[in-house]
Amino acid sequence: MPSINNYRGIIPAISCPFTPDHRIDEPALRKLASWLAGHEGVVAVMTNGHTGEVFALTPHERAEVTRIVADELKGKTPVISSIVCEGLADAADHARAAKEAGAAALDVMPPHHWLRFGFTPGHALQYFEAIHNAAPDLDLVCHVYPAWTRASYSSRLLADLARLPYVQAFKVGQRDMNKYARDIQAIREANASKAILTCHDEYLLASMVQGVDGALVGFATFIPQLIIDLWNAVKAGDLKKAVEIQAIITPLKDAVYGGGEPTGEAHARMKGGMYLAGVIDDATVRPPTEAPSAGELDALRAAVKQAGLLVR
Repeated sequence: MPSINNYRGIIPAISCPFTPDHRIDEPALRKLASWLAGHEGVVAVMTNGHTGEVFALTPHERAEVTRIVADELKGKTPVISSIVCEGLADAADHARAAKEAGAAALDVMPPHHWLRFGFTPGHALQYFEAIHNAAPDLDLVCHVYPAWTRASYSSRLLADLARLPYVQAFKVGQRDMNKYARDIQAIREANASKAILTCHDEYLLASMVQGVDGALVGFATFIPQLIIDLWNAVKAGDLKKAVEIQAIITPLKDAVYGGGEPTGEAHARMKGGMYLAGVIDDATVRPPTEAPSAGELDALRAAVKQAGLLVR
């Protein structure tokens, strides 16, 4: 039986607020989690994603972020925690820690040495199995990396993963629309009950109209209502309204992502936009990620203003 009843909707990958001296800001994190979960259409919140600066967090801090968010949202909104590891043993350790911290499901990113060395389907299946065995009561979410990387999953492997009873959802970010469409078809044919969520922050509308079940994106930690409105328009088949909402999102997307894919500095710019919109009160990021330049902040301010969200 799935550990999360509903993945279909919007799932923000939550940002992690820091104090000026780079400590996790627990009150700010609680406030952000509660604010996100208060939006109708948000069905879960994910911790320890790239937007949450996971690579700047120690294993203990990753569990602590999950504990804080899960405690704040207990009984209201389920929490998914990302597993970002290199080997089977440490992935199992992180899975157990996330479960103890209150996670209801685990997002499984590919080990990052695969980006250079590649992997076999057997490697991936063993990795998922090790995480499942460490936390057998929790659903797994398959985090699909861009097609241009050596950590990209084939359509056949995605179908094999969809047949695993403990894999309940797919966070798909191929950044290649031909492969994106083929992969969606492969997952649907293998097991149509599995949820498919776009994670294409930088072209939401184009990826939402491909027959997916929602979005699991870091961008939703900044502009959840706009993304919920966009998804509702897509579900209703109202393309005109969806295009109008995307037109508001696009300047924000350009100011955050700079016309490219998510990066550490993009997440820093997102925090800058969140500060300008009054979502967070401190836009501190952990080194070596760099804060936005004056010019980038000006672009963010203009984008936030045109969306009617500017408060600072």
